[in-house]
Amino acid sequence: MKVSKYWKAIASAVAAGAGSLATALNDGTLTSAEGITAVLVGLGAAGVTWAVPNREPKDSA
Repeated sequence: MKVSKYWKAIASAVAAGAGSLATALNDGTLTSAEGITAVLVGLGAAGVTWAVPNREPKDSA
């Protein structure tokens, strides 16, 4: 299964941002600081995931 580093970065950004928003919405409200934090967490996760290279598959021969 080949997944490009771009899709991995997008998936990690969505997962991290959703986790941050779920925590922020625990009290039923979302402040601007919580929204900005969720965006920054998503961007950070995407950047870190994009920067790490994919591992080369081993030859099965």
